[in-house]
Amino acid sequence: MSSATHTDLKKVKDLSPVDFIQLQQYMDYSSMKVKDVMKEFESDGKLAQHRHGEKITEEGFYLFLKTYLDVEGLPMDLCQRLFHSFLNCGQLSSDSTAIFLKDVSCYFSLLEDGQPRDKLEYSFKLYDKDGNGILDSKEVDRIITQMMNAADYLGWDVTELRPVLEDMMVAMDVDKSGTVSLEEWLNGGLNNTPLLATETDGQHLWRMKNFKKPVYCNVCENMLLGLYKQGLCCTYCKCIVHGRCANKNPSPCIHSYVKSKQDIGVPAHAWVSGNISGKCDSCHKKVKSHTGQHCRWCQVKCHNECMSEEPTGCSCGPLRDHILPPWAIKVQCGSWNSNLQNSTCDSHLLQIIPVPGTHPLLVFVNPKSGGKQGKRSLQPFIVLMHVALKHLQLSFFRDVKDFRILVCGGDGTVGWVLDAIDKANLPVRPPVAVLPLGTGNDLARCLRWGGGYDGTDLTLILKEIEAGSSVLMDRWSVQVIPEDSQEEGDPVPYEIINNYFSVGVDASIAHRFHTMREKYPQRFNSRYVLVKILLICVFLHVSLKCCGTPLDLSNLSLEGIAVVNIPSMHGGSNLWGEPKKVDSKELADLEPQEVILNYKELKVSAQDLSDKRLEIVGLEGAIAMGQIYTGLKSAGHRLAKTSQITIRTRKQLPMQIDGEPWLQPPCTIHITHKNQANMLMGPTTKSSFFSNK
Repeated sequence: MSSATHTDLKKVKDLSPVDFIQLQQYMDYSSMKVKDVMKEFESDGKLAQHRHGEKITEEGFYLFLKTYLDVEGLPMDLCQRLFHSFLNCGQLSSDSTAIFLKDVSCYFSLLEDGQPRDKLEYSFKLYDKDGNGILDSKEVDRIITQMMNAADYLGWDVTELRPVLEDMMVAMDVDKSGTVSLEEWLNGGLNNTPLLATETDGQHLWRMKNFKKPVYCNVCENMLLGLYKQGLCCTYCKCIVHGRCANKNPSPCIHSYVKSKQDIGVPAHAWVSGNISGKCDSCHKKVKSHTGQHCRWCQVKCHNECMSEEPTGCSCGPLRDHILPPWAIKVQCGSWNSNLQNSTCDSHLLQIIPVPGTHPLLVFVNPKSGGKQGKRSLQPFIVLMHVALKHLQLSFFRDVKDFRILVCGGDGTVGWVLDAIDKANLPVRPPVAVLPLGTGNDLARCLRWGGGYDGTDLTLILKEIEAGSSVLMDRWSVQVIPEDSQEEGDPVPYEIINNYFSVGVDASIAHRFHTMREKYPQRFNSRYVLVKILLICVFLHVSLKCCGTPLDLSNLSLEGIAVVNIPSMHGGSNLWGEPKKVDSKELADLEPQEVILNYKELKVSAQDLSDKRLEIVGLEGAIAMGQIYTGLKSAGHRLAKTSQITIRTRKQLPMQIDGEPWLQPPCTIHITHKNQANMLMGPTTKSSFFSNK
């Protein structure tokens, strides 16, 4: 977009509900924050040339959106309509080609996730241009305008909102000075919920959707017509409306917690009207799409006239073991604190009262894992389970003894969650299951969750998790000490090993693959491609000690060393291999030992991810590694089994931890046991929805 191609703004249509839905979808999956994007418009930022005083043109606005939403192929017409809306709202001059950057920043900061106090403080500092800690009446009025815009975006009835906001602003001026200080602003704002257009409990979250079969609007009860039957569907309760009916007071959305003591622990259906198929669970006759209701939690269906015959208590249905229903979450009496981690986006402090005999499942989804797999898998979980608590932290489950965690992503995402559990310092570590997305997924493979998810019904996966069993997994600390602190090298990616560590030929393949894939992504979609075209010769200049005992490598011709914690590497390769069969009594005499160096003992030693020991494997050249990757060769050379490792290198070598490679100058590496994570092992008999490919 260039200044020569500015849109004729008179021809740009106003924003529609569909535009807002599309914008919200982009915001949901972006990891950027407004304040970070604003830094790029400062004098030393990469977008500084697009800032003209306090304003930006349409081109600058497009770049703001592209950076903030972190999306390729951002629709130009959507950007134009948004830009036009800022020209019409809050513009203090006759300039029809530029808008105030702070207005844009304030608007989006009010919409994004975050605590009310942070939003208030950010908007204050944004408009306090001279930094004197005071806002005058004009600056306050501009903030009101952006709050009105944000409220309108969320579908609020704003006809009476402006006078309410203006009255609150007057009330904030406690000393009647005609200005508002930061202290007055925070005190007034945090005691007036309408000040911020935040998502509240029981409010619909609309998403645009094309329906493949006839559906009915829950407001006007007319069928959605047209070639694609396009309408809006609530993410939480699946209520369906026309775009024009979204703001016409549809029935309330489901609530995520109870506010009355009398409702705590009392199971109640969450009925949603219309658009159901199948038979009535009461009279067992067919239910027409627009003449029945279904429960959001237990999925019971019934005719409107059969409602009175249904039990008032809700069982939560087949997924009862995983669901955290509203009656298990209460608002703490008299609570309100925007700084506590257990507060919701509408500033209520919550507490879990677990349903006896259940194991609430906390789901972490990495939307960027496996291309669009993470994004696609998120929506079904929102439908199946309790998700209105997305703003809460892991510590919210601190006092829940029997909860479980499901990580939807790759091995890196699993590692991030395990680190978060460490930092949360929970009294009981919850067992962690994995829904493997993308490729590789070595940890998921050895825990019997397979190498990839093929998109099958998540209900089946949740039933598998219910049948899973807990197992401890060792985790290892890595300390890298450079020989020369002045010599610069790549940053070490992790401080913890969950899966494996390697140095030499194996890491060199990974490093070259990683580098070339970033440069030519279309050519490198698997490691097999790289093995075919790279002939690598890495001469090892390393020495190893196992619990202080030197490891003799002089009689071996090796180009790499791998230290493995689990029996899977590079998408299913078992470098240690299967142990030689031996009499169980003889095996009992050999195990356990802190260090095993004898080859006869190593041959019969099996891997165990909870024995507080690591396996060390010697690797030959690239051809041998290619044979291992493709299954033509079973494993490497077993060198040792130990609980502590010290590696010293005498030249720069490629290394990797859990698939993340880097180049490391000469150094000393210490690997010691850190702790054990509680993982969930899949059942031995698995369904077909997991792929090992």
